[in-house]
Amino acid sequence: MKRLLGGGGARLRIALLLRHWLLGFSACLCEQPALCNPISTQRDFEVFVFDVGGKTWKFYDWTQITTVATFGHYDPDLLCYAHSKGSRVVLHGNISVKKILKPAVRTAWIKQKTSLAKKQYMDGINIDIEQTVKKSSAEYYALTALVKETTEAFHKEIPGSQVTFDVPWSPRCSDRCYNYTGIADSCDFLFVMSYDEQSPVWSNCTAGANAPYKQTLAGYDHYIRMGINPKKLVMGVPWYGYDYTCPNLLKVHVCVFAKNVFQGAPCNHATISQAPYRIIMKWEKSSISGILWDEEQKAPYLEYKDSQGAFHQVWFDNPKSISPKAAYAKAHGLRGIGMWNANCLDYSASSAAQQQTEAMWEALKSA
Repeated sequence: MKRLLGGGGARLRIALLLRHWLLGFSACLCEQPALCNPISTQRDFEVFVFDVGGKTWKFYDWTQITTVATFGHYDPDLLCYAHSKGSRVVLHGNISVKKILKPAVRTAWIKQKTSLAKKQYMDGINIDIEQTVKKSSAEYYALTALVKETTEAFHKEIPGSQVTFDVPWSPRCSDRCYNYTGIADSCDFLFVMSYDEQSPVWSNCTAGANAPYKQTLAGYDHYIRMGINPKKLVMGVPWYGYDYTCPNLLKVHVCVFAKNVFQGAPCNHATISQAPYRIIMKWEKSSISGILWDEEQKAPYLEYKDSQGAFHQVWFDNPKSISPKAAYAKAHGLRGIGMWNANCLDYSASSAAQQQTEAMWEALKSA
């Protein structure tokens, strides 16, 4: 028995396993058992990363990352590696706002999430509920209660854990009239999704930037004017863009849609698809324009012609457009910056891909 228990490492491992068993944890899958301990330290500037699965996380810039929100399958290797770098890994949380009107449903959901987080050695939860909520409705108050109750439960069950909530680029009341100040007060911070800011159907009928500079920053100014502490706001930037099929592509680089005949909206429905940054960079080589720059929106775009002869205009973000947003985040004392999503870059071994990927990560540091 002495030989089996000999050495501080063996004793530590047995002590940790006993603790995990008593608290309801599953067996630690990390080579070093200490890596299953939750991360409780907090850094001055948050870099919040969404990961949607796969193994590209091996190539992320871990010198910057503070939190990884997992939207893919649970990967214990990711958790062990992130913990070795002092980075948190948090669950994804979503539930129907209709269901949470019942306190018992909220309690059961929170219990299930805290139990899962403990079982998987997670460091908290990112609540992503992108559903319609009317101001001062029953759902409005129930959602605020859910965030408050979730935060209290996680902080109690996993000391040092982190609870965050995703909000739109602006707090103006459209379809999501959340209790933004109440939710901000109830959790550790808000992740502001500063993307998908425009709908060409309800615009001036032209393609445009996913996250125009002035419009994006106006959203943060609005949050701060509401009384939300900048330290409760993390800026989210898009690492993907939008590919518009252009019914008319004018020589002055304007992609125009027809007006007035789509369900009462100003513009016809536009054919649009999302594209990750790595794909857009490949399109640059065969584009008819190269990368262009719109000074008003402070955003890049390019144009290409598909195999059927249709013209496309692609709007996206790159280091040139992200850097000034990161500078705003630091200058105005925001909690940090992050992106949807880290898997969008090309992590292959080619020199061009490596340069593009490194530049995107570096853009988050701009001051």
